[in-house]
Amino acid sequence: MIRKRVAKPLVAAVSAAALCATMAVTMTSPAFVPVARADTYGDLVNAQNQKAASAQREAELKAQLAGVRSDLASKILELDDLTNNRIPAAQAAVEKANEAAAAAQSDAEAAAQRLEAARKDKSNLEEQIKKTGKDYDDAHAAVAQMARDSLHGSNASDVMSVVTGSKSTTEFVNAMQSRQALSRSESNAASSAAESLNTSMNRSERLSAIEQRIADLKTKADEASAAAQTSAASAQQERESLDQLRADGEKRRTELESLEDQLGDASAKQAAQTVVLQSQIDSLNRQYQQEQWQAAQNAGSQNQGQGTSKPPTNSGTTGGSTTTRPNTGGSTGGTTTTRPNTGGTGGQGTSNGDIGNRYVAGQCTWYAYNRRKEMGIGTPSWLGNGGDWWRNAPSYGLRVDHNPQVGAALSFLPGQDGADGVYGHVAVVEAVYSNGTFMISEMNWGGPYIMHSRVLTNAGQYWFVH
Repeated sequence: MIRKRVAKPLVAAVSAAALCATMAVTMTSPAFVPVARADTYGDLVNAQNQKAASAQREAELKAQLAGVRSDLASKILELDDLTNNRIPAAQAAVEKANEAAAAAQSDAEAAAQRLEAARKDKSNLEEQIKKTGKDYDDAHAAVAQMARDSLHGSNASDVMSVVTGSKSTTEFVNAMQSRQALSRSESNAASSAAESLNTSMNRSERLSAIEQRIADLKTKADEASAAAQTSAASAQQERESLDQLRADGEKRRTELESLEDQLGDASAKQAAQTVVLQSQIDSLNRQYQQEQWQAAQNAGSQNQGQGTSKPPTNSGTTGGSTTTRPNTGGSTGGTTTTRPNTGGTGGQGTSNGDIGNRYVAGQCTWYAYNRRKEMGIGTPSWLGNGGDWWRNAPSYGLRVDHNPQVGAALSFLPGQDGADGVYGHVAVVEAVYSNGTFMISEMNWGGPYIMHSRVLTNAGQYWFVH
């Protein structure tokens, strides 16, 4: 039976159908660059079993840390809890608070607009009153205007007989309503009846009704504004709490990294490295999101000349990871295959076909190219969909086999381990452990630029591109 331990997503997944896309093209026709795609994974741990999965992960960590000094084991467990439980929960709270604040702000703006419209109605009516007085009947005037308009119709003679035979405005109106104007006046009356402030009232009545409506709308607008301010303050508190948790995570990770050499047991080192990598990925997720937000703001400023808005909800305090992506591997004694520091180590990578990252930004292929470059490993620019890397790599001189090695790209076949049935997926090996398991990092978990890590086993079923 294949055993696979799946790490909990560090950022809330926004869509199980997010595509991990890249751009693929044959070298014989460089002018045509179709978009190739590779789907990433869905939310493997749903809301109903998250608690059970968290408990299982904690139990596994404790088993790996058996015999480790209690204070050091506690640090590892605390960082794991922060990264996989408390930070995601705080992130979800921030997103919920932001949605509530946005809804409250929208309600407040709508209430303010209704109030402004009522005030404008009052202003317009007051101008009309200045001209013709409070007792002017707009309904009768409207019917009279329709009668005048009807003089230009085919029944002009009938209308004229009504006009000339009428001794007063009232008689004229009543006579018009008995003829062709009847249907029009009824239609207008039905439409007006649907309005709270209709022209069937005289202007004095309408003015009083508008003033009452303004008073009601003012109360509602004030209440909506207060609710929006409360929601905004609540959202800010949630963001500050999330930032504090992440700052705590950064501090704990740095401290744990300095103590890793005190872990003599191979299993304990693997546990510590896994927890550290997951914490680093959380930092990278925030960095990627912040970079994309900033790029969007710059583009918006250039295109529209408008001010900036608030950063994304999963941004926050990024500590020392804002400018340099950390080396997430490192030496762990004899239990781990360590990351190469320079290109070409172990026969990995090639400059053949590498003309820069030509994959769609934020997708699994784009990330795999960048991550390998950070590790000193070259990658061809046109390997295609994530599930095609293993097939296309040999033509560029890359070694492809079933042996995991740090820095290798794991090319998931279509449908393999939940990868898309057509496009597949690709990830990068971060660590290889003595017990036969290995850790990968990947992008587009639940959405572009979102990173994730997992520990897998049974390497023989996977294709690795070196």
